[in-house]
Amino acid sequence: MSIARNTLVQSSLTLGSRILGFARDILLVAKLGAGPINDAWVTAQQFPNLFRRIFAEGAFASAFVPTYARTLEAEGPEAAQAVAQEALRVLFAFTAALTILAQIFMPWVLLIIHGGQADDHVHYNLAVLLTRITMPYLTCMALAALLSGVLNSGQRFILSSGVPTLLNLCLIPAALVSNVPEVVSKAAAVAVLIAGVLQVALLWWGVTRQKVRLSLIGWPRITPAVRRVMALAVPGTIAASGTQINIIVSQSLASFEQAAKSWLYTADRLYQLPLGLVGVAVGVAILPRLSRAARSEDHAGSQATMDEGIGLAMALTLPAAAALLVAPVFLIEAFFVRGAFLQSDAEASGGALFHYAWGVPAFVLIKVLAPAFFAREDTKTPMRFALTSVAINTSLGAGLFFWLNSQGQLGFVGLAIATSVAAWVNALLLGTTLAARGWYRPGPVLVSRTLRALIASGLMAGAVWFMVHNFQWVRDTIIDSRALAAAIVILAGGLIYAVAAFLTGAIRPRDITQALRR
Repeated sequence: MSIARNTLVQSSLTLGSRILGFARDILLVAKLGAGPINDAWVTAQQFPNLFRRIFAEGAFASAFVPTYARTLEAEGPEAAQAVAQEALRVLFAFTAALTILAQIFMPWVLLIIHGGQADDHVHYNLAVLLTRITMPYLTCMALAALLSGVLNSGQRFILSSGVPTLLNLCLIPAALVSNVPEVVSKAAAVAVLIAGVLQVALLWWGVTRQKVRLSLIGWPRITPAVRRVMALAVPGTIAASGTQINIIVSQSLASFEQAAKSWLYTADRLYQLPLGLVGVAVGVAILPRLSRAARSEDHAGSQATMDEGIGLAMALTLPAAAALLVAPVFLIEAFFVRGAFLQSDAEASGGALFHYAWGVPAFVLIKVLAPAFFAREDTKTPMRFALTSVAINTSLGAGLFFWLNSQGQLGFVGLAIATSVAAWVNALLLGTTLAARGWYRPGPVLVSRTLRALIASGLMAGAVWFMVHNFQWVRDTIIDSRALAAAIVILAGGLIYAVAAFLTGAIRPRDITQALRR
């Protein structure tokens, strides 16, 4: 199956999940507003979101898949099943122990990521309670990641891409249980835990259907195969989660500014869309192919795979980034201003979204470039680059945050700037190192297509800017609904980009046809 088709499968299912996620966030933001209760809820989500993105969205799988796939190819299904079995038990034991420790020490753990609101005992204690409820999701996501890795190694992407939908299906009813913000936040935390259990159950069923029999019953053993997975997984997980660690750092600093966590979280909901729909999907889709090319020393195949993956990622990411750049407040206002979330909140959140937007291509490139290292079982190099980006994000973010505050401005905008700067540094380090080692250099066709995609994105951005500045006319003329009118603007922008991309040659019909048929 081609990269384009694998990515289409992943992105289509992810799109369905993100649409439901959008509905979920609109409901929750309207009920919780931007304030201490929503800040507590955002804090409680930090751990689940971090580990969902680290484990479920490819980082752990990037370390597990090459070992599992090699064993499957060289020694057969039974040996591969044994690797998965032992890794599963060790992973479960480790994450369960970590979860129990976190439950005990949660009031002190949250001082690290929510310390700015520790003096507000009522809402700080609420954050502790909510995070205790959501924390077992860590274990669920670790198990789900391994099960997804087994499925992905067999080129089975549908189930692993579809299970995140369960989280939204659980959270939407939770948002409707009450109009009391504190009650809604507690119901949502319970929904996260229920969703984690359901996701593991569904993936377990999928793996069983592939005739892979696993069991949690038994003492975990550190076998040579498990030791190999762990040696790759630890640095690989850190490497692939640099962006998410940067978000945690930003949220920790934001706790010193009331409602800043809520504003950053709302911006995060929008700029994470292209990352989840494109970056993660392409990264997961190319990893098995890169692993096979690395084992057979097929440099041409690896080069073609990377060119195809990056080209596809940029063709889909650049227009999204351009739209977020020219209409940040407009998009947040259209979808989130309702209930307790006010126009002033949209304007504040839009300031962060603007600075996240120019970092979006870097966020996606990291997801696409890192698998080139993982496929060669080099997880330490990307880990070093991720830690470098964390150091830049922490120092620059803290400096900008407190400097802006000293100037009487909202400091949290500086956190968004630092996150994007750190992402570009990480992406450039990955790209230049691949080139220096002779593992990958962008081909001339990719460079040409990317430049054409930039031109097409610029044309689309101009059109979107014009529509946004005539938005009231759109509402009055087409439909009297802010959200639906905004959706029309977005669809019109997408259509304009598609036409511009075909006219400039950024995308050619025969390329799409060939990619889907391969």
